[in-house]
Amino acid sequence: MEQGKLLSDPQHRITLIDALRGFALLGIVLIHMMHHYSVFSISGMGMRLFQFPALDSAIRWFAYNVIMGRFINIFAFLFGMSFFIQMDRAAKKGIDFRMRFLWRMAILFAIGFIGNCFYTDDILSIYALFGVVMVFLYRFKNWVLIAIIALLLLGAPRWVMLGYERFTHTELVKEAQARQTAEMNSFFKNMRTQKPSFCQSVKGNLTSGLRTKLNVQFGVFGRGYLTLALFVMGLIVGRLRFFEEVRTRKKRNLFLFVGFILATFAVKWLIAFLLSLSVISIGLRGMSLSPAMLAVMSLSDIYMVLFSGALVMGFIVLYQFRGMGKYLDVMSPLGRMGLTNYEIQSVIGPIFFSMWGFGSIFGNWGATETFLLGLIVYTIQIFFSKYWLKNYLYGPLEWLWRSATYLKRQPFKRNI
Repeated sequence: MEQGKLLSDPQHRITLIDALRGFALLGIVLIHMMHHYSVFSISGMGMRLFQFPALDSAIRWFAYNVIMGRFINIFAFLFGMSFFIQMDRAAKKGIDFRMRFLWRMAILFAIGFIGNCFYTDDILSIYALFGVVMVFLYRFKNWVLIAIIALLLLGAPRWVMLGYERFTHTELVKEAQARQTAEMNSFFKNMRTQKPSFCQSVKGNLTSGLRTKLNVQFGVFGRGYLTLALFVMGLIVGRLRFFEEVRTRKKRNLFLFVGFILATFAVKWLIAFLLSLSVISIGLRGMSLSPAMLAVMSLSDIYMVLFSGALVMGFIVLYQFRGMGKYLDVMSPLGRMGLTNYEIQSVIGPIFFSMWGFGSIFGNWGATETFLLGLIVYTIQIFFSKYWLKNYLYGPLEWLWRSATYLKRQPFKRNI
């Protein structure tokens, strides 16, 4: 029973972290809605009922320059911090939680696999894999972890790929590209000739969709390395007890906020400067893995991390303003049920845009409509989460995950 108290106890939670997680889920649902949850809908090539060209352009700019990649970074960072909190609570009780956490990641992988049946880019299975890596990194000293972060952000995996590309026979690369092109052509041909169905969608998600997902995460342009770096950052920040004393360090928080903003602009300027020097060579190489391109990609990762850091610190500074915290706390219930709400988004999104769902209606929607749809879904989730947590200790998936972790039914309903 003592072990059952190691996971997030509702009575001992830092509500700011929950609010931040809820904030991250806002950006996630908005950008995924705008991308139609990666669903290719034939109806989406038709005429839109309403046209908002100026508003569409403004929303797309905001989405790609403020939301995309930044909010999912916050989500990943908080996952790394949650890992530390669980391990730390266990250590204080003299319990080695590593094997239990590995089992916990196996359960998360299964949840993510089910989510992947609906949404090909469901990230939970990837998080589960990196969670396993975190167990082996947990006892490393901070300076070692910082070195690992630096290697990941500086693009060490991509430099390895560059060396591999230089030594790999060109014909083999061409053959692999030809197979990939043939698979994609077959995929789109089937979509046009076969009757859309949920089973067909699941098959696509677990075959060609899975291969694409792995390439997106671990390919040359993949963000999986960045995700792992953010996990490790969450572990380090957890060790520093940053959020435990955040309410009493207002000047530090403001200083960090300004520092992140300045660093973000500095790296953005450096990227633009390097591109102005190397754009010709990159163009001649056809976006191949040139050293200049790798440098720009690494700086872009650093830029995204700094931007996400500015968003986090900006949220914290606002949270501490008199009267603002109570409004931002509206996101806390949604964040406490982060697993449930993420999976709800991953299930209903494809239902909206798939031809076996309501794709004939929503498939034509542009940036403005899908942005508003995302806001509506998020608002409903806020009310749902608040109501649910008045009656239950955990979200549905959180409770299931917790019970499966200990192979024992955990308390669920509140004693009202």
